Amino acid sequence: MLTYLDFEKPIEELETRIEDLRDTAANGSIDLEGDIAKLEAKASKLLRETYSKLTPWQKTKVARHPQRPHFKDYVAGLTEEFVPLAGDRAFADDPAIIGGLARIDGRKVMLIGHEKGDDTASRLKHNFGMAKPEGYRKAIRLMALADKFGLPVVSLVDTSGAFPGVQAEERGQAEAIARSTEQCLALGVPMVAAVVGEGGSGGAIAIAAANRVLMYEHAVYSVISPEGCASILWRTADKAADAAEAMKVTAGDLKALGVIDRIVEEPLGGAHRERAEAIASLKKAILEELDGLSKLNRQQLIDQRRKKFLAIG
Repeated sequence: MLTYLDFEKPIEELETRIEDLRDTAANGSIDLEGDIAKLEAKASKLLRETYSKLTPWQKTKVARHPQRPHFKDYVAGLTEEFVPLAGDRAFADDPAIIGGLARIDGRKVMLIGHEKGDDTASRLKHNFGMAKPEGYRKAIRLMALADKFGLPVVSLVDTSGAFPGVQAEERGQAEAIARSTEQCLALGVPMVAAVVGEGGSGGAIAIAAANRVLMYEHAVYSVISPEGCASILWRTADKAADAAEAMKVTAGDLKALGVIDRIVEEPLGGAHRERAEAIASLKKAILEELDGLSKLNRQQLIDQRRKKFLAIG
C-alpha cells in the first residue's frame, strides 16, 4: 500500500474512494466506470497541482518517503550485473554504504551508494544509511580500485548524514570523510554522482565530489538537516519548514547556485509512485553523462572536477 504524506491527504481521500468504487464494481453488476474515470481525472489533476508547487519542506518529506527507491532497487533497475565488494581492509564492513563492480547497459563501472533499508530490520542493519568511518574507507578502497583499472565511478547519495555516534568519532569519522572526498577529487576516471533522496552534509559529499552531480527533482541536498538548522538558529525543530526555505535545499535552487549540474525528472507524484520509471530516467541521465566524460583524458577529468568545486560560491 502507498504511504501518503501529510500534504497528500486530499489525494489520499480521492484515491481511496476510487479503490472502493473499483471493489464495488468488481463484486457487483453496477457499472461505475464513468464515476471512476471522473474521479481518476480529478485525482490526477490534484496530484499534478500539488507537486507543481511543493515547498522545500514538502520536498524534504518526499525525499525521505519510506517507499522511495533505495540502493538495492537501483542495483536491480540500473545494472545487468553487480558484484558487491565488502570491507575497508582495516576494521569492518559497513552496510550503510554498499559498493561493487557493475555493468550498466554493458558499461563496466564501480557502483557505490548509501542503503537506508526499507523495513525495521533492514533499516537497523544498514543504520538508516548513516555510514561510519569504515563505510567511507570502503568507498575510498573501491574508488582507488576503479582508478587502478580504469573504471568510471557512479555514486548514489541517500543519507541524512554520517553516523554521529561516539564509536564513529573514536574511529576517525571526520578524517575518513575528508579522505573520501579527497579520493573523489583525485580520481583519474570519470565520476558521476546522483543525489537520489537526502544528501546530508559531509556524509553525502564524501562520495559526491564528482565530475557531474545529478539530482532527482524532489531530492534535497544540504549541509545540515532542516530540523538541525532550526534547532541551532531558533532552538526548536518546529521551525524546520522555515529553515528548509532559507537553506536552498531543492534541486532548482542548487542548480542555480552551481552546486549540482543536472536535474533528473521524477514521475508525477515522486519516484516512490513509479519506481521503474524513475530508475529508467536516472539510468539514461547517468549514461549520457558518462558518454560526455569519456572524451576527457585523466588530467582533464581531475582539472574539471577541481575547478568545478573551487568555483562554487
